Amino acid sequence: MIVVENYHKVYDKTIAVSGLSFTVEAGQVLGLVGPNGAGKTTTIRAITGIIPPTRGQLSVAGHDVVADPVQAKRRFAYIPDEPKLFELLTVTEHLKFTAQAYEVPADVAAERTEDLLKRFDLIEKRDALAQELSRGMRQKVAICCAYLHAPDAIFFDEPLTGLDPRAIRTLKDSIRERAENGAAVVISSHLLSLVEDLCTHLLILNRGQSLFCGPLHELRSAFSELSADASLEDVFFYATDNAHADSSDTTSLGAAVTDEGVP
Repeated sequence: MIVVENYHKVYDKTIAVSGLSFTVEAGQVLGLVGPNGAGKTTTIRAITGIIPPTRGQLSVAGHDVVADPVQAKRRFAYIPDEPKLFELLTVTEHLKFTAQAYEVPADVAAERTEDLLKRFDLIEKRDALAQELSRGMRQKVAICCAYLHAPDAIFFDEPLTGLDPRAIRTLKDSIRERAENGAAVVISSHLLSLVEDLCTHLLILNRGQSLFCGPLHELRSAFSELSADASLEDVFFYATDNAHADSSDTTSLGAAVTDEGVP
């Protein structure tokens, strides 16, 4: 469903991502983890067509993101870490706009809108303007808009930001259900507990390179130096600390680029 082949992203003389390749099949939930500046957000933004790759092929549901961007974007949804809403539109108007943009039939859109508003506790806020909403409410509106057209692939960047415990449980359950129904899901997060709880597969990035990519249950065997009961946190720090030590005397990747610095 999501295919990344030999993806490179270079800013001036700095290599942000180098030769990255991975796939996410229907029904899989991939956790994308790494230190600040590892290239996580840079990778998601390239797959979603926000920034162009320097080199490589990126496709979603069989559509090349560069050569066929409109068809690719019709098949996925992206919830960034800071969702941008239309400040003078109400919650319901956001969903109506999204339905029209993705050409969701009116009757289907109406039914899905009611279901999503109920599920994410937004019924009482349906007529509120975006500028009146809290950070967590804005996040829930963005999630509802993303789900409305039933995308084949869904990208989350730090999805729990601002959510209260009930909303976190609702979101987790919804991600599991979307995957069970055939969606390919990518979750970029610093919360390793979230990744371990939800993800079927894992990609560890460090300085733009993959340290591990595969099923979560194969992670510990890939780092045989660690005990069989090592936590995901133990593996993460072992992998990234050793990678940092191995590359400390080289300049092949240049200076690290922070995700926040991506234009």
